[in-house]
Amino acid sequence: MKTSLLEKHLSDLFEEWAGVSPELMLPLAPSGSARIYYRLQHDGKSAIGTYSPNRQENEAFVGFSRHFHAKGLPVPEIYVEQLDNNVYLQEDLGATTLYSYLLQRDDGPFPNHLMTIYKRVVEDLARVQIRGGQGLDYSKCFPRAAFDQQSMLWDFNAFKYQFLRLAGTDFNEQRLEEDAHRLANFLLEAGTDHFMYRDFQSRNIMVRGGKPFFIDYQGGRQGALQYDLASLLYQAKANIPDEHREALLDHYLDTATQLTKIDRAAFRRYYYGFVLMRSVQVLGAYGLRGLYERKEHFLKSIPFALDNVQELFSQGRIAVELPELKKAIEQVVASGQFEPFDTERGAQSLLTVRIHSFSYKKGGIPPDPSGNGGGFTFDCRFLHNPGRYEPYKQLTGRDEPVINFLQHHSKMGEFLNDVFRIVDEAVENYIERSFTNLMVSFGCTGGQHRSVYAADALAKHLKEKYGVALELEHIEQEKKNWINK
Repeated sequence: MKTSLLEKHLSDLFEEWAGVSPELMLPLAPSGSARIYYRLQHDGKSAIGTYSPNRQENEAFVGFSRHFHAKGLPVPEIYVEQLDNNVYLQEDLGATTLYSYLLQRDDGPFPNHLMTIYKRVVEDLARVQIRGGQGLDYSKCFPRAAFDQQSMLWDFNAFKYQFLRLAGTDFNEQRLEEDAHRLANFLLEAGTDHFMYRDFQSRNIMVRGGKPFFIDYQGGRQGALQYDLASLLYQAKANIPDEHREALLDHYLDTATQLTKIDRAAFRRYYYGFVLMRSVQVLGAYGLRGLYERKEHFLKSIPFALDNVQELFSQGRIAVELPELKKAIEQVVASGQFEPFDTERGAQSLLTVRIHSFSYKKGGIPPDPSGNGGGFTFDCRFLHNPGRYEPYKQLTGRDEPVINFLQHHSKMGEFLNDVFRIVDEAVENYIERSFTNLMVSFGCTGGQHRSVYAADALAKHLKEKYGVALELEHIEQEKKNWINK
């Protein structure tokens, strides 16, 4: 749908709900799907406008939300919808996700306040699965009404062809297929009697006033209780310590056993099999998004997911024999291809990467002070320009509205994936050869929005991945004193 038409539909919905037109329509950062989100506001009234091209998905989310909200469960209220136009307004739960709390942790110890939030989350998860599942219209589920054998085999096939094959793994097709059926048949013994969220992870949990709220459960269906808990506690980059996972598993069971009859020993026996099934599913997704589409975030998550699977096998937590799967995982790990670059090596290297943003119109491509005669220059002018729109003209590529615009209404993400792939090879080569300088420049018309965002993104990427010395200069913005050196 064209942006102008989408914004009109959402504005009309807001006026229908609030009685006034929105004063602000702010595009929000994109999700991992085709859904598009806006924050619409007027004089204290705020709502999230949502568009998805998938009518079945919209019907599932709206129907599930109304069912859960009527039961007092922590989900957004649906204010109004126009499903013929694939749009609806939902409650604005703010901007803080559970994932943002994990980012603040920065790989340090798991803090007490985070453990407190997770305890609230697992309590509410049990209520949504058990109470929320009672009386739910599962005919709205898609593509299947239950997480059955077919669903598991689809996930396993994605893992085989989108991860193992792309990682160059040599496996026996027949034996791996036998493992897939053996695992699926074992997990189906746990039953499919409750609501299964399907993608229950920290990005889909909002935190407002210390209280968690759940979003993005449109892929939900009937399934076993264990799967969602496994998805949460073994989320790859969350990297929750094992003793905390065990404590949260017990805390979840304390709540769930008050709501329905549960054999705790049997629950645990199947639980780790669902951890494996979820890990297989996410590795398939990471393979598609990372190995094929070369999206950096997903590539970074692969080592964590592999660690989870290795831990399950090494500790003997899987109750069925899966020899070919175990062998394939061992082969991937032994290849070393997903081991992160040694940032200490990068930090101790002689290399300095100089990154600039500049204006083609005002100053042109900057000179290379190192004497090397230049480096990579990337032209951002083909990307959708936020500077064409009045609300963004006095902002830069460091301001949240511009960042959301570029992430949502341009091909900036695809562009940067290509930039990273090119520059990464040069950085690794230059470190290996003890080179001292690499220059990378990003240009756009005014040197204010697109080039600034791209230069910042590359600097962050190189610092995190390689630890190399960086010099970052936003030429036009520093002239205006809009961005400090």
